[in-house]
Amino acid sequence: MRLPPLLLLPLLVPSSLASRSGAALRSGIARFYDRSSPLWEAAWGDHCHHGHYPGGKPRSDHRQAQVDMIAELLSFCRLGEPPRAILDVGCGLGGSSRHLAREFPGSSATGITLSPYQQARATRLSAEAGLGERTTFLVADALDSPFADGSFDLVWSLESGEHMPEKAKFVAELLRVCEPGGAVMLCTWCHRDVPGGGSLGRRERRVLDKISRAFYLPDWCSGAHYEDLLTSSDQITPGSLRREDWSYVIAPFWKAVIRSALHPKNWLGLLRAGPSTIRGAWAMLLMLKGQRMGLIKFVVVTATKKSPP
Repeated sequence: MRLPPLLLLPLLVPSSLASRSGAALRSGIARFYDRSSPLWEAAWGDHCHHGHYPGGKPRSDHRQAQVDMIAELLSFCRLGEPPRAILDVGCGLGGSSRHLAREFPGSSATGITLSPYQQARATRLSAEAGLGERTTFLVADALDSPFADGSFDLVWSLESGEHMPEKAKFVAELLRVCEPGGAVMLCTWCHRDVPGGGSLGRRERRVLDKISRAFYLPDWCSGAHYEDLLTSSDQITPGSLRREDWSYVIAPFWKAVIRSALHPKNWLGLLRAGPSTIRGAWAMLLMLKGQRMGLIKFVVVTATKKSPP
């Protein structure tokens, strides 16, 4: 595939981003989504996540596929009772929060994001949709969220875990704010499981490092690592944890996004969004490459928090 000259600019960007952590990483993530979210919304709407494609077969209604993803994740969670209080970790423009609020009329949804633009835009979109009183959006760090223990009976993280530099702390925080008997749903990008305590190959590491520089990601982990973190916490109801690889289910969406990014009508929007968004558009090709290598996995994990005896 021949790239337009605009998308060759990321090749000139220094490689120091992957090693950043802490405040520098958080500010980089916030700037990235401040600048890229308007372009994403114009092309794909208010759901900042992938679509669901049954059997991995292409479909043309990509926005509906994004909505269907939420329905499929809810089915995967096997909720016993409709949730009353929902936390949307890494809420983007609030699409999931609004959908969940509509799905469960007696509930309230709170979304957190590092991006001030996303927080303001999500608040406005919810007000326009008549959901302003049932949805709240805050600029907050998922590793240090401003909520009391057990505040939510559904803790929902759809494609935000990959941005977390401390995976153990991230999982611990999801469990802390989940009330006993509540559900945690974690859907995130991971690298392949590495059996026997081995390591990824050098070529695999190079691909992940390039993607991390573009998307402001810390070190990647495997789906097995998330499963281990949950089970080792001793807070999970026995038998409630489930993990699946949905990489094939979302593969057609990446191809559609790449076609959109490479379309000449979007080049001006990319240029206006700035270098970080251009790097992100370029890195989508690497994401697709990583999936084809069997390196990058779209992992779904859910579990119920143990109730007291």
